[in-house]
Amino acid sequence: MKYIVVLADGMADYPVQELQGRTPLQAASTPTIDYLARFGETGMVKTIPDGMPPGSDTANLAVMGYDPKVYYSGRSPFEAISIGLKLAASDVVFRCNVVTLSADEPYAEKVMLDHSADEISTEEARALIETANKNLRTANMTFYPGVSYRHILVWNNAPFDFVLTPPHDIINKKIHEYLPGGPYQDIFLAMMQKSSTFLKDHPVNKKREERGLKPANSIWLWGEGKKPALSSFSEKYGLKGSVISAVDLIKGIGICAGLDSIDVEGVTGNYHTNYEGKAQAALQALKEGQDFVYIHLEGPDECGHRYEIENKVKAIEEIDKRIIKPIIEGMGALNEDFKIMVLPDHPTPLCLRTHTSEAVPFLIYQSNDSKKETQRVYDEFKAGDSGLYFAEGYLLMDYFLKG
Repeated sequence: MKYIVVLADGMADYPVQELQGRTPLQAASTPTIDYLARFGETGMVKTIPDGMPPGSDTANLAVMGYDPKVYYSGRSPFEAISIGLKLAASDVVFRCNVVTLSADEPYAEKVMLDHSADEISTEEARALIETANKNLRTANMTFYPGVSYRHILVWNNAPFDFVLTPPHDIINKKIHEYLPGGPYQDIFLAMMQKSSTFLKDHPVNKKREERGLKPANSIWLWGEGKKPALSSFSEKYGLKGSVISAVDLIKGIGICAGLDSIDVEGVTGNYHTNYEGKAQAALQALKEGQDFVYIHLEGPDECGHRYEIENKVKAIEEIDKRIIKPIIEGMGALNEDFKIMVLPDHPTPLCLRTHTSEAVPFLIYQSNDSKKETQRVYDEFKAGDSGLYFAEGYLLMDYFLKG
């Protein structure tokens, strides 16, 4: 038996007036998902434990079978590990976004316009982070470039007492209420303020503005954490597996769990990505002896953050057509029995433009299970009709793999 998880980040949503009161998942044309639902099973899962932040870090840990209350040590260490950084136990790691703030006000009065600076390219962002490192690096602090707007700051022998806010939680809000807090707030605020002085006139940003794109005119520090220690996925479940994602966080969680991280050319952290490449990489891994593959798609989440209603619907349709359908067809061609699970990690409601912690729908289909066709529907409201509900999200993986 082969096992496939398709994780559509942030796919779950609330009813949207512009979609005639439907959610993007309900509005999307998803014939393959519809088929799997009719011949599979659906349910609801609470991926975010009560009292924990509704992030992709805690949620994906839970979906992969790890209790976030036990294993979560912060988001950014997973991202650091995914880009090959070696962390000491005394290091504290921070996510460093390059963001777009409004231009004319004093720093504290600026507005967070875009947490991703128009989803800046990795090449452009690398130049900005290298400039930030040159201007802000200290004996104990170093900046490292990642992918697109997602980068890393490592503070050696650091304290661990910070109050930091994710930038995607405060889009279109003045930042003065969300600036760094805690006893070391002045250090981080000074770095962020200084970055705005040398980034606003950086050649990369000047060229972006000439092309009508938002400038990445400040860094934003958040997501602190220490080196994680996950147990081995293969020892836990007796399966060899891989993770496929454009997002350093997901790759890092997989690497920490002992999964292979498969790089696919042309993948991005938005709905314009190499869907076919991800699908074929998954099939190839399973063909070559892997038992399990975890395919992460970031597109629906980014569209939710950016209030892109049509693009969120389109991202879900692309996942159905260009990921799930070819995988189902490919597994049939391989003549392999398989189980596939489709789900989001958390909701990213368009109206809020950030994550929430409600339960999300999941779908499980098994190729050699001769279930009769049903009227079952997969969406945020119908998935729970079966009565199948996991209040502890990390138990869903056990159910999926072991029954």
